[in-house]
Amino acid sequence: MKICFCGLGSIGTRHIKNLSKILKGKNIQYTIDALRSTSVLLDDEIVEIVNQTYTNWRDLECDYDIVFVTNPTASHYEIMQKLIIKTKHMFIEKPIFNKTDVCIDDLEFKPNGIYYVACPLRYSPVIRYIKDYVKGHHVFSVRAICSSYLPDWRKDTDYRKIYSALKELGGGVTLDLIHEWDYITYLFGDPSCVKTIKGTYSNLEISSDDLAIYIAEYTDKLVELHLDYFGRVSQREMHLYTADELIKADVLNNRITFCSSGDMVNFDKEDIYINEMKGFLNMVLCGAENTNTPHNAFSTLKIALGEV
Repeated sequence: MKICFCGLGSIGTRHIKNLSKILKGKNIQYTIDALRSTSVLLDDEIVEIVNQTYTNWRDLECDYDIVFVTNPTASHYEIMQKLIIKTKHMFIEKPIFNKTDVCIDDLEFKPNGIYYVACPLRYSPVIRYIKDYVKGHHVFSVRAICSSYLPDWRKDTDYRKIYSALKELGGGVTLDLIHEWDYITYLFGDPSCVKTIKGTYSNLEISSDDLAIYIAEYTDKLVELHLDYFGRVSQREMHLYTADELIKADVLNNRITFCSSGDMVNFDKEDIYINEMKGFLNMVLCGAENTNTPHNAFSTLKIALGEV
C-alpha cells in the first residue's frame, strides 16, 4: 500500500502513528511519503515511518493508494484539487473546508474512490449507543456542550500560536469543534433552520471565535448547542429529553445516565482515533460504506457556519 500524508502537525502525527500500527498488525506492506510545508523536526518515531519527504506537490508520484489531507483547514480545498488525480482514495481531516464559497462538485472525485472526512466521535461507544437508542425513542429536545480550556490542550505549546487560535488558518470553535454538529446530524439528520451567535468573548489572546451558541429547529425537536474554548472544567456531553427520561450522554467519561430510572451504562475507554482508522481502512480494503462523504461534511460545514 502506497500512502502520502499532506501535513504532519499534531493530528497528522497521530494519524500516521495509528495507521502504521494497524497496517503492521494486519501484515500489510506499506510505504508512507510526506508532503510538508515546514522544516520543523519530526520525532524519531515519525522519521522511521516516513519513506520520502517532499516540499512541492508536483514532485509527488501519481500512484498513491491513499492521500491523507491533514494540513491546515484553509488549505484543504487547494491541496485536494492538486492531489485528487494522484491517488485512489483520500482521508480528509475535519472540517472539510473553512468556507463554503467553493464548488465541491468541481473536485474530480473518482467513482470508485473512498473520500472520507474525519468524524471520530461517531466511533465513541457513547455515540454508538445513543444512535441505537434514538431509533426507538422520540426525543423532544437536545442540549449539547463542548467546553474546554484552550491553553491546556497542549501543555508544552504556546496556545496563541496553534491552529485553533488563528482565524486565518480556520481555527475557532465554529470549525474546530465541528465534531458536535457531526454527531448531531449523524443522530438526527440536518435541521431545517439554525440560529447562531458567535464571537470572541473571553480574555484568551486569540483571533478566532471562542464561543458559539446555536439553536437548531427540526420538525419534532429543538437542539441547543454550546461550544467554547474557555471552560476551566472540560465537558463534552449531550442531554436528551424524552417522554419518560432525561438521558445524559457523557462522551468524555464514557458514561450514559438515565436520570429518571437511575440506570447507568459505563463503557470501557476506547481510542476513537484507532477505531476510526480501522473503519476507514475497512472502507478502502473491503468496500465498506463510507460513513462521512465530502458532500455530507460540506452540509455539516454549512450548518456550523449558520448557513441553514
